[in-house]
Amino acid sequence: MHNLRDLGLKVTGPRTHILAVFQTAHDAGKQRHLGAEEVHQKLVLDGLDVGIATVYRVLLQFEQAGILRRSPYDTQRAVYELNDGEHHDHIQCLDCGHVEEFVDAAIEARQTAVAIALGFALQDHALSMYGHCTKTDCAHRKNAVQSGE
Repeated sequence: MHNLRDLGLKVTGPRTHILAVFQTAHDAGKQRHLGAEEVHQKLVLDGLDVGIATVYRVLLQFEQAGILRRSPYDTQRAVYELNDGEHHDHIQCLDCGHVEEFVDAAIEARQTAVAIALGFALQDHALSMYGHCTKTDCAHRKNAVQSGE
């Protein structure tokens, strides 16, 4: 887990709880991409009295400190994930919104080659792909239909 003090942040209840929400999601391999509303809802369900404005402020602080990464795939709102230092890309279903993370060595090599060919020393990148799920037994699509999304 990230040490807030080592990153120059004061350890407060809201910061500790918000970090725990992301750490739990990351460790469980569940919904790893969370917006302020989802974080706030999880805190409320846990019986914690943390305002939505505080959640927004802490998420921004965590992004600036490198604890969280803002995910590029959701352009409608800010969605964050725990910055575990491991690079990955995203593909999002246009039907239900489910996001899959993946790493592909060939794609990584090609992006680096393109940057070099264009005269750049690649420092970072984000690849987001979008498509319609073709799985006939997609659990995410079934869950989206059942929940009315």
